[in-house]
Amino acid sequence: MNVKELEIPLDSEKTKRYRFFEILPGALSWSILAFPFVMSEINAAVTALFILAFFLMWFARAVGLNIRVLQGWHRLQKYQRYDWSVFIDELEAMEIPDRSSAPKWHVDNIRRLQETPALLKPSEVIHAIIIPTHTDGRAILEPTIKYIIDSKFDIKKTIFVLTYEERAGEHIEKECKDLVKEYGKYFRHAIATKHPKDLLNEVKGKGPNGNWGCRRLKEYLDEENIDPKQVIVTMFDADNRPHPNYFGVLTYMVASTINPVRASYQPVPIYTNNIWDAPALMRVIATGNSFWNVVISMRPHMIRNFASHAQSMQGLIETDYLSARTVVEDGHQFWRSYFAFEGKYDVYPMYVSVFQDAVLAPTYRKTIKEQFIQLRRWAYGASDVAYVAEKGFFTKNKISKVDVTFKFLRLLEGHVSWATAPLILALAAFIPLLFNPDDYVANQLPILVSRIQTVAMIGIFITLFLSFKVLPPKPKRYKAHRNIFMVLQWVLLPITTIVFSSFAALNSQTRLIFKRYLNTFDATIKHVKTDND
Repeated sequence: MNVKELEIPLDSEKTKRYRFFEILPGALSWSILAFPFVMSEINAAVTALFILAFFLMWFARAVGLNIRVLQGWHRLQKYQRYDWSVFIDELEAMEIPDRSSAPKWHVDNIRRLQETPALLKPSEVIHAIIIPTHTDGRAILEPTIKYIIDSKFDIKKTIFVLTYEERAGEHIEKECKDLVKEYGKYFRHAIATKHPKDLLNEVKGKGPNGNWGCRRLKEYLDEENIDPKQVIVTMFDADNRPHPNYFGVLTYMVASTINPVRASYQPVPIYTNNIWDAPALMRVIATGNSFWNVVISMRPHMIRNFASHAQSMQGLIETDYLSARTVVEDGHQFWRSYFAFEGKYDVYPMYVSVFQDAVLAPTYRKTIKEQFIQLRRWAYGASDVAYVAEKGFFTKNKISKVDVTFKFLRLLEGHVSWATAPLILALAAFIPLLFNPDDYVANQLPILVSRIQTVAMIGIFITLFLSFKVLPPKPKRYKAHRNIFMVLQWVLLPITTIVFSSFAALNSQTRLIFKRYLNTFDATIKHVKTDND
C-alpha cells in the first residue's frame, strides 16, 4: 500500500461508507445500553437471562484479568532485575552461555539467531529519543532528561530530539533550547526544533509535533550518513521517566528481531511519578490504567502502540512518519504500519516500565475535568474503526482477510465494551425488576448478580495488594496516615469506571456519530508537587 493511501481522509473526503463505520461504535454502544430497557418491556424473564449471561461472561473475564495482572507483574519485576549488559554481550558474541543461570529464552534466542542472523547486532543499534512538548516546561522535562542520562546504558549512543510548539510561546521555546544546550553534551547529538503552527491539514496535537521531530532527525541522519535501519526511535512524552534498564532491554530486543524495520516495541506505562500527590479519584484511575497496561503486555495479540513506544527509523520513513491528522497518533501508528507492510508487522512487549505522571491540576475541580479529557482522548481511538474497515476491506492489499477481520472485531468490541460494560454491570440487574416487579426471574436477578459481584471482589484485593507494590517511596511531606487513604480510595472504583471510563468512551463515540471530531490534542495538566508545594 503506497504512502498516500495510508493517510486518514480529510472530512471532505470521507465517503458514506467511511461515515457508516465512524458511526458504528457509537450506534452499537447506545443500542446495547437501550437493549435491557426495550427487552424488559417485551419479556422480563428473557432479558434477565441475557443480563445474567453477560455478568457470568464478565466474571470469567475478570478472573482471567486477575491472573494476567499477577503473571505480568511478576514478569515485569523479574525482567527489570536482570543485568541486560551481560545478555547484550553474549548476543553480540553469538555464543551460547555455559552458565546455568542464563534464562532459557536467552539461550533460545542465540540459537535462533545462529541459524537466521538478525538485521542488526547490538553494537550497531543507535537510539534516538523524540520528545514532543507543548506547554511542558523545565519542571516537567528536566527530570525526564535526567532519568534518561542516568540509564544503565551508554547514552553517547543516543540522539536526542526535543520538538516544541511555536504556539506555546517564547517562554517554552527558551526553556527547551536551554535544556538542549545544558544537557546536549551527554548525548551523541541533541536537537531543539520548533514545530510551526497552523500547517495545512494538521490537527493541533502531539502527532504533528512528533512527525516534525522525525523529519528533523532524518535531516541529521542524512548529514551524518547514518543508515536509518540502524536507528531505533523512542517516542516519549514530556513526563516519561524510563526504567534504568529501558535502553538495554530495547537494544537486546532489536538485536533479537530478524527484521526490526517491521516491528515496534511497547514498554509498560506506569502512572506513579506523582501518585502520592494526586487526588484519590485520579490515583484509582492511574493505578487501574497501570495494571491494564501490565495485562495487555501478557496478551501479544492485543498490543498496540500506546504513549511511549519504539520503532525503527526506516519503518517510520516507509510509513511517512506519524499521522498529522489524528489526536491518537500512537495507537493509529500501529494500523498505519500494519497496512503499510501488508500485515507483516508486529508489536513486541517490553517488560520494562516507563513511569509517567497521574493527572494533577491546580484545583480539584480542574483535575477532574482534565482526567475526563484525557480518557476521552484515549477513547477517541474508536475513530480507527472506520480507518481499519476502509483500509482492510475496501482498499486493495495482500493482508489475510481472516487476520484483518479478527483485528477489526477486537478493535470494535474493545471500544464498545469500554463504553457499555461498566454501566451494564452497575445498573442492568435492576432494569427488568423496574418494568416487571411481579416477575420471579426479575426479582431473583439482583440477588444472583450481587453474589457474583461479591465473589468478584477478590479481584479488588489483588489490585489493592499490587497497588502498594507499585508505589514509589512516600515523600517526607506526608505522614503515615496517608497510607490509610491509599486503601480507602478503592471505594471510589465504581465512580471511576462509570463516570470517567464509560462516559468518556460514550462521549468520544457520540462525537463521531455527529461529526464533532476531536481536532485538538488537549495536553493533560500533570503538576508535580515538591516539599515546598
